[in-house]
Formats: sequence, structure tokens, C-alpha cells
Amino acid sequence: MTTDRSDVDRARAELAATVDAIEYKLNVPKRASERIQRLRKDNPAALAGLAVGAAVAVAGAVWGIVVLVRR
Repeated sequence: MTTDRSDVDRARAELAATVDAIEYKLNVPKRASERIQRLRKDNPAALAGLAVGAAVAVAGAVWGIVVLVRR
């Protein structure tokens, strides 16, 4: 069984590309950071709206927990 060096190099490059793609898919914090940076650049008002919405949701959850604990 004879294999050309170019076939081995091509297979190695394909494997490296596949591993890189899998690593990118599994690295959720990096992808989220990239999306936030892109949103900051493209539409800062939407980013501010998301931040306010998240703050309201957290405040509502804390308020709900406090109300339940006081009962």
C-alpha cells in the first residue's frame, strides 16, 4: 500500500480544519463574546436594550425570591 505524501498532507489539513470547526462550535463563551462585539459595533442601541432587559429580569427574579422568602 503506497500513499503519496500529498494525500497524507491533504488528509492532515482536512482533519485540522475539522478539529478547529468542532473546537469553535464547543467554545460557547468565545462565540458569545464575538456576537456581543459585533452587536456593539453594528447596533449599540440594541445592545443597550438587551442589557436593560437583562437587568430588569434579574431584578424581577430577586424581587420574586425576596417576596417568597418573606412569606
